[in-house]
Amino acid sequence: MDTRKTIQQHKRICSLVSEKKIKQSLDILNDMLENVSEGHLRDEYEDLVMTYRNMLSYTIEGVEDPERERVYLRLIQSILELSDRVRQDILSHYSGWNTYWVKQQAEKEQRLTGKTLVENVDDLMFKSELDEWLRLSSEINPDPESEISRKHRQLIRNIFNHLWLTDYYGEAEESLLKIIFKSGKFRWYESSIFTTAITLSLFRFWHTEKLTSLIKIYQQGEEKVMERALTGLILNLHYHNGRILLYPDIVSAISELGKTKHFREHCRIIVLQIIRSRETEKLGKRLQDEILPQVAKLRPRIEDKLDLNNILPGEGNEEKNPDWAGMFQDSEEIFRTMEELTNLQMEGADVYMSAFANLKHFDFFKDFQNWFMPFYPDHDIVNEIFRDDILGPGTNELAEAMYKTPFICNSDKFSLILNLKYLPAAQKNMMLKVFRMELEALGQFGDNESLADPTRNFRTNVTQYLQDIYRFFKLSPYKKEFEDIFTGRLDIYNSSFFRLTCNAAEAEAGLADYFFSKDFYDDALELYTRQVELRPDDSLLYEKMGYCCQKTENYGKALEYYHKAEIIEKKAWTIKKIGLCLRRLDRTEEALAYYLEAGSLEPENLHTAIMTAHCYLDLKDYEKALSHYFRVEYNDPGNINILRPIAYCYFALGKFTESERYFDRLSSGGFSSHDLVNLGHLSLCKGMKKEAVEFYRQSILKGEITTEHFMAIFSEDTNLLTDLGVNKDDISIILDYVLFSIG
Repeated sequence: MDTRKTIQQHKRICSLVSEKKIKQSLDILNDMLENVSEGHLRDEYEDLVMTYRNMLSYTIEGVEDPERERVYLRLIQSILELSDRVRQDILSHYSGWNTYWVKQQAEKEQRLTGKTLVENVDDLMFKSELDEWLRLSSEINPDPESEISRKHRQLIRNIFNHLWLTDYYGEAEESLLKIIFKSGKFRWYESSIFTTAITLSLFRFWHTEKLTSLIKIYQQGEEKVMERALTGLILNLHYHNGRILLYPDIVSAISELGKTKHFREHCRIIVLQIIRSRETEKLGKRLQDEILPQVAKLRPRIEDKLDLNNILPGEGNEEKNPDWAGMFQDSEEIFRTMEELTNLQMEGADVYMSAFANLKHFDFFKDFQNWFMPFYPDHDIVNEIFRDDILGPGTNELAEAMYKTPFICNSDKFSLILNLKYLPAAQKNMMLKVFRMELEALGQFGDNESLADPTRNFRTNVTQYLQDIYRFFKLSPYKKEFEDIFTGRLDIYNSSFFRLTCNAAEAEAGLADYFFSKDFYDDALELYTRQVELRPDDSLLYEKMGYCCQKTENYGKALEYYHKAEIIEKKAWTIKKIGLCLRRLDRTEEALAYYLEAGSLEPENLHTAIMTAHCYLDLKDYEKALSHYFRVEYNDPGNINILRPIAYCYFALGKFTESERYFDRLSSGGFSSHDLVNLGHLSLCKGMKKEAVEFYRQSILKGEITTEHFMAIFSEDTNLLTDLGVNKDDISIILDYVLFSIG
């Protein structure tokens, strides 16, 4: 049985129903029913089909029915709910997943108690353990090896599994949640994982009561728990986006929440942090490939080879408008120094994912619920360190510092603790010193920061929790049993709940600038396009929209937006961008006109002079190109890169001596493959065929260009070479000689 097909069919049904394409959804559901074991599911399907056919007939015949809208909505909900149950039935029999093995074991034990339906708390199979814990929970920190501790751990696991694996929440679950959150008998970290169990249960099987439960937990406001409830609520509202508007009670509840300012702010924080997870993989790769090797070598990185686009390193063709500087003060060149890496960490970026990815092999993480366990100093894992000769005396400080640090998520804190005991003695001592310093720094840092940012604790808890969830979906051995919610665009701003709860215009403006600063240009453009409808005279918006299109190489659309910005407010920056797009579209003469205009507005701007020279070079007006390149050479005498186009222009003009002089000056920085090709051309034009062949050979052997690329360059340059006096027949012979010489 192909379980992937079942999952895709179910998703397709949900999509079709949300689009009100009922017949197509029923057809797919009919196909799915071929693989179910429960006959009553087929009967329910037939009843739904009959109801819908009758509704269609009444509508066509013009029969008035004041209840039709209500019946239609209930029918749609019933189709979705039946498809959920069919999906569960198929996966439970054919997937082989741990989820359904645990679920079946729990149902089997429940049946052994003589109950086939859990109607209230008294029917729960772990009721006796629950009663005992409620009676004895006044004991403080019982021995972790004691019988009561062992039973308590099993009770926590049973409650977690029950909340996770129950399809429909009824009176029993409602009463259980009241006991958990209102009796005062369960600690915050236990309430936290129970909240996660509800979130996971909702991913697995839709039921509005689960959403309602998360809302109630959030409204109770217990720190470290309410953050999880709202995070789970938002993730699920996005995941089940197509369903939300089909349940008026949920729409009403969410809309009511959206009226409060602090809820909207909490939503904004969570949405932004979820979107930040997009950066995690890219950041991990940059850490491994760039930053860590730099730290290891402790020397400046070698600069990339310079070309026309990098003649002025501080101001390339793609620079962002300096008017936006405030928006980027924490994100410009963020991967180039450790200081900037720290800024990313302070923002909430997940900088440790790659570092801790290989530390999830401990038995601790074989227990499903431990992937979501909050770190706290009294956890049994921490107690193990007391037995360590070196770490033991400093365990309290170590655990307290670990608990308080906002920069490491719970999952990674457990990984670090579990790994500590395997470190050499010297490293253990070093770690103790590090955490003592961390604890001291956090003591000075905490109070002042909380006063300055009242949402600091909320932001920290949300960040750590989302990073825990991210690790589960990416690293857990159980990840295949869940659809990875962190794939795709994560365009939560397009979800129904976002419209219902947030001040869309205000929230989207912040998200758009965030996307823009992180180079997610498609998302930024989508949000800027909405904003420009409200602010059609905002030139900065059009500039940013043009830049988004430019960076995604949609130069035609970029040109359109830049022109609109220019009409509203003429700026040299915008004019240069128009020139750039025109040049990329091979409309070089038009581009030149704009660069000349920009030059008149900023006569001292060397970048404009360079781009003007490039246009003349494209148009083969080498004399005028030289005049502008000379300006740069004069004003920036130490710039080696400017020598390259000057040498080429002299060559193209047939001034070989001057060209050779500039190539000699360029040699101090080393020749690129393209330089070697041009030197070969120069030698060939001077009649020095052997020297030309050697330059050509070296250009290929250098490895920067392929043989095919070399041949393409030569083909483009053939007309210039013949214009400069090279015999066309000689060119073919020389090329073949070069090819033979490199084997």
